[in-house]
Amino acid sequence: MIQRSDFLLSSPHGRDFAVDARWLQDGHAKPLVVFVHGFKGFKDWGHFNLLADYFARHGFVFVKLNLSHNGVEPDGTDLTNLEAFGNNNFCIELDDVGTLLEHLKNSPAQIPAEELDADYIFLIGHSRGGGLVLLKAAEAAHVSGVATWSAISDIDQRWAPEVMEKWKQDGVQYIVNGRTGQQMPLYYQLVENFHANRQRLDIPKAVEKLQIPLLILHGEQDETLPVQMAHDLHACNPYAELYLLPEGDHSFGGRHPFDQPELPALAKSAADKTIQFFQNALTRL
Repeated sequence: MIQRSDFLLSSPHGRDFAVDARWLQDGHAKPLVVFVHGFKGFKDWGHFNLLADYFARHGFVFVKLNLSHNGVEPDGTDLTNLEAFGNNNFCIELDDVGTLLEHLKNSPAQIPAEELDADYIFLIGHSRGGGLVLLKAAEAAHVSGVATWSAISDIDQRWAPEVMEKWKQDGVQYIVNGRTGQQMPLYYQLVENFHANRQRLDIPKAVEKLQIPLLILHGEQDETLPVQMAHDLHACNPYAELYLLPEGDHSFGGRHPFDQPELPALAKSAADKTIQFFQNALTRL
């Protein structure tokens, strides 16, 4: 029987954020997997709860979070706080992941001590979350391994110069959420935060310095972030494993809402590869 614990943590940037953990209660200490969603994503999106249960059944404590400024309220299940979303930036997100990792490695009350081995912490990040876990792994000494799913390869060069100029002038740009039709604000502080923290937010440099097991997983049919990004990441660290899914799209067959009882086949393939990769890493640690 899979056990679930839901709890809140406080971001150093002034908002609480929701976390959930899943594990099989068997009295054996299990390694941790922390899953970080992407841009316009959230922890309960699509098939992510099925994914959590799948990893739990394969011997991990699986933890996922809503990044504090992703637009989901602490007790919510969808993007409703557009002001928080607009005030998000990469440093806030990195600090949120850091807050969660610190909590998990210090005997969290929400997970029975006998079920958790916090000496082994693995990170998975999807899309923009993939960039975040690469950056966090480079600055957190206690991460055992990383897997990126459809990850961004760099933060710089994301917008055309004319877009940047208008954004700076207006102080905000709006992006459409294709699923809900919402006009979602992005305040220019996102750009200012990036320029003020270029060294911390340098994904290629972070990948280059990683000396832990790294899996770069990407779909060859990714319609959002081209597969070239996976090749670019791999070029930064040839010791990483590059794994491409020929039929894989950006969300590996997922959508929101997702009402099927089983993982999409592509998401299961991504999960199986990642589980195998983490298990192999454990034998070498």
